[in-house]
Amino acid sequence: MPEQKEKGQKMQTKLYVGNLDRSVTNEDLKTLFSNHGEVRESKLIEGKGFGFVEMSNQAEAESAKKVLNGSDFKGRKLKVDIAQPPRNRLRGQRYR
Repeated sequence: MPEQKEKGQKMQTKLYVGNLDRSVTNEDLKTLFSNHGEVRESKLIEGKGFGFVEMSNQAEAESAKKVLNGSDFKGRKLKVDIAQPPRNRLRGQRYR
């Protein structure tokens, strides 16, 4: 049976993964998170040291976050959290 979400609540299945070593590949990211469930999508932002992973359900996302946040991966301490929607910015405005 599919998981029910409470009225007004959105399922949180997309995770932000930060403090990645620049040698990490998209495949590395997918493999790391697949130990905690089905990875629907992984996207590494090359040259920036972060990426996003979407798990198949909220329970898997929460499990991966709990286990991997603060863990060591390729010599770096990972930062794993629920992904937030991008902030609205005016074109050309980088800093306030």
